[in-house]
Amino acid sequence: MRRGIALAILIGTTLPACAGGGFDIVIPGRPGVPIIINGIDASYAVIEGEWGLGKNEQVQPTIYGGRYVDSVPNVGHYYPSLGHQPGYGRLEIEPPANRRLPQPAESFHQSWSAQSTPQPAQPEVPFYPPPVILAPQGGEDFARPPQNFDHRNIRKFPH
Repeated sequence: MRRGIALAILIGTTLPACAGGGFDIVIPGRPGVPIIINGIDASYAVIEGEWGLGKNEQVQPTIYGGRYVDSVPNVGHYYPSLGHQPGYGRLEIEPPANRRLPQPAESFHQSWSAQSTPQPAQPEVPFYPPPVILAPQGGEDFARPPQNFDHRNIRKFPH
């Protein structure tokens, strides 16, 4: 009896574990935005062997019904960011050597200049003044008022 129950539990737990490797149908989350897997548009296609984030392994899925998407579309223009050389050079038409030449252009010359505004004249100051400045001679005392100063001539203004 115990063996029968153990066998039933063993069979019941292994079958759901094997069911994880089936197929998936890819439905885009936003209309008009394709789901691209390895250069193939897998929108509304059947994928087999895609585990996603369920396991820590990388497996190449098999895609049924997807269409190939060109990573570098042939748009007929040259984009330097793609890293490819352009298909053709510039379309240049070489004129014949004996053609009628246009009149030469008149000569043209233009120039600009800039300068600082002139500074006012500076007084003559020696570059190396003497270390001691001599006071005027004559014995005059500059702490006293001048001789013609009279305290009595001061007028008082009315308030």
